[in-house]
Amino acid sequence: MSIKGKAYIAGVFEHPTRKADDKSLAQLHAESARGALADAGLTRDDVDGYFCAGDAPGLGGLSMADYMGLKLRHMDTTETGGSSYVIHVSHAAQAIAAGKCNVALITLAGRPRAEGMATGTAPRNYGAAPDVAFEFPFGPTVVNQYAMAAMRHMHEFGTTSAQLAWIKVAASHHAQHNPRALLREVVTVEDVVNSPMISDPLRRLDCCVITDGGGAIVVVRPDIAKGLARPRVKVIGAGESAKHQMGGQVDLTYTGAVRSGPAAFVEAGVTPADIKYVSIYDSFTITVLITLEDLGFCAKGEGGKFVANGNLISGVGKLPFNTDGGGLCNNHPANRGGLTKVVEAVRQLRGEAHPEVQVKNCGVALAHGTGGSLGTRHGSATLIMERE
Repeated sequence: MSIKGKAYIAGVFEHPTRKADDKSLAQLHAESARGALADAGLTRDDVDGYFCAGDAPGLGGLSMADYMGLKLRHMDTTETGGSSYVIHVSHAAQAIAAGKCNVALITLAGRPRAEGMATGTAPRNYGAAPDVAFEFPFGPTVVNQYAMAAMRHMHEFGTTSAQLAWIKVAASHHAQHNPRALLREVVTVEDVVNSPMISDPLRRLDCCVITDGGGAIVVVRPDIAKGLARPRVKVIGAGESAKHQMGGQVDLTYTGAVRSGPAAFVEAGVTPADIKYVSIYDSFTITVLITLEDLGFCAKGEGGKFVANGNLISGVGKLPFNTDGGGLCNNHPANRGGLTKVVEAVRQLRGEAHPEVQVKNCGVALAHGTGGSLGTRHGSATLIMERE
């Protein structure tokens, strides 16, 4: 069953806080939900489908439905880390197309900054996960797993640290226009390559920010969207994929986007050349580079050349990306950046991005999420949207 044209994104919201000392996790979810519903011109009484992931407290969807007073007939708590919320939009569209709900609410929230979490540098232990006994003795952290992917890409294709730095430079050029971005200062390639080394070859400015906050998305039936006083953003294609160790057949130079991307393009009936704007998950600069290759915007191994010299800067390059500043400069709430990728893509399609970064004639946009680790296992999700 194709979801092309079966559902519309009617409301989006990005929580303004970047440090939530005075707010609970459930409160951040609820405030984000209220914001997205207000943006759509709907109320919580309209919601009959709810989608959340592992960041939701307690019993997840059950606890949040109780907290927010939702009367539901459909729930989905798919968990693929930071890509969960891109998948949730696809799953919401599927549920709407199947008649399981009419108005789907998706929420994300977290407080890693207020809680002092060492997100990238502390060894991760996922408890009873089957990989822990084999991998944890070697001290895996988020950053060193992504650094392995970066180092391998450099070895295989000659990618340089300066090329990776251009991704951060582009994000900073966009973030300067976002009053809520955590890092608004424009940086240069030299600033990035001279910043402190965190895990070779990734430096401090190759890494995303750590922020509190969250966001929400409202997905609705086509007839409901047509009755709302908002620009209509149609879901036209989606794909999802998992990549893992495959019994030891490890190749760090590609991501699950090699499968999720083509699936989304086929369903949408468009090609990479048709895309006017991209929101690409940017936990680290290397995440963006490899993902752009895997989505077909350039050939494998050509990502370094593709991102260099301002090619990702709105108004300058051929493929504007992450015009809110992305996870590298603006916001990476709950250490999960997928939802905000959809939010900025919707802003671009509506013509509501900041005037300095708004893409002209932005009719088709792509959002992509990566959840987990490029170095071990991750979930990839690609979403293509169109302004009607």
